[in-house]
Formats: sequence, C-alpha cells, structure tokens
Amino acid sequence: MLTIDSRLDVMNRLGRAMADPTRSRILLTLLQRPAYPAELARDLELTRPNVSNHLACLRDCGLAVAVPQGRQTRYEIADPHLRRALTALVDVTLAVNENAPCLDPACSAPGCRSTGVEA
Repeated sequence: MLTIDSRLDVMNRLGRAMADPTRSRILLTLLQRPAYPAELARDLELTRPNVSNHLACLRDCGLAVAVPQGRQTRYEIADPHLRRALTALVDVTLAVNENAPCLDPACSAPGCRSTGVEA
C-alpha cells in the first residue's frame, strides 16, 4: 500500500529526474524510442560521460532501464504505464496553454478546450 511518505518519495524522484534540462531531453528521446548512450550523445550533442551520468540518475529514479544487448546497453522507459503517464503529463501541460486545444476530443473537464470546439 502506498503511503504519503512513499508517494512523496516517488514525486521527489520524478521531480529530480525532470528538473535537469539534459535529463528531460534524454527522457523525451526515450519516450520516442529506446536508444543507446552513443546515439543519445550524438543526437543531443552531449559527451558520452555526461549522457552516462544522466542515464544513471534516470535509472536510479526508476524512470529508465538498461537492457543489455551483447556488448552494448540500450536504454528505454522503465514501464509502458510510465511511458503513457509521462506522455500524458507533457500533453496536459501543453494543453494548459489557453490557446492550445485539448488533445482529447472526448474530454469532459470543465473549461477544457477540446480540439476545434470550446467546452
């Protein structure tokens, strides 16, 4: 059973992981696809040691997992539920912009702007 303390710990880990712009960029990339550290370093124009340090933090925070593949290690979001939750968090945060339409056409939240139609 989750207690307030365990929920607080989860929130703190999530906040720590997402507070750094580089970790956020890595997370956004991993939301799109699994990736190897060398790919992340190249695509995000970062050094390999920098990427490795940030990936270690994302692993420790429970957001990413390392999947060994032969001599390489691929990184991906830790769980499909987490992938959906992080995607929804980004989408909802973007939808808070009053000029941005809601991404859910079936949304019934009060004051929501559904796609093309104001609620």
